[in-house]
Amino acid sequence: MCTVVVRWAPEAPVLVLALRDELVGRDFDDPGAWWPDQPDVHGGRDRTAGGSWCVTDTRSGVTALVLNRPQRRFAAAGAASRGVLPLLGAARGRDWTSHVALDGMASFALVLAGPDALTEWEYDGQELASRELPPGVHMVTSGGAEDGKADRYLAEFAARPAADAWRELVVGRDPQDDPAALVVRHPTEGAVYATVFGQVIESRPGAVTLSWSRTPWIDDSWTTQLLS
Repeated sequence: MCTVVVRWAPEAPVLVLALRDELVGRDFDDPGAWWPDQPDVHGGRDRTAGGSWCVTDTRSGVTALVLNRPQRRFAAAGAASRGVLPLLGAARGRDWTSHVALDGMASFALVLAGPDALTEWEYDGQELASRELPPGVHMVTSGGAEDGKADRYLAEFAARPAADAWRELVVGRDPQDDPAALVVRHPTEGAVYATVFGQVIESRPGAVTLSWSRTPWIDDSWTTQLLS
């Protein structure tokens, strides 16, 4: 996951836009209830490691998302995959840190958006820090040049309160070879790194609306599902 926009306020539905940037060709499954030990959890499944970049618990209304960060790009041998973190966040809430060993993991940001709080953790490969975000609209990226996305786009998201309007901000933006673009496509070292998935989630406990697309810049490519 590389771009996350969240609208959070107490006693209001949580609204999330999540854009996943990844190497083209890395296989993944569309959102579903892929994890039998967490039957209320829906999200896309990475076929390489079996985890996810973004999941939502339909019972609690909590969405958990992980983004890569630049400080430590590769995990040590035997370290846990970052894809386990959204599943832990959905299951354990803010106590997820007690249920995974961070030693050796690649760096990340984890965002936990639920009815009671919006929390972000950042791990630089050595230290884990957290912060509670206030009510409002926030953007989290994978860092570096991508942080320029907030200057370009955050005000547009803040000015539009509806889920459909957030999706419309992505539709029509063709992929660009620009790390600060909302939708990207970047050839690198014989491979292509690009926006491969987009989703918009509006959730409250017991009721979730999930829209997603593998080509989120194309209007009629989106699928919408109501989960309860």
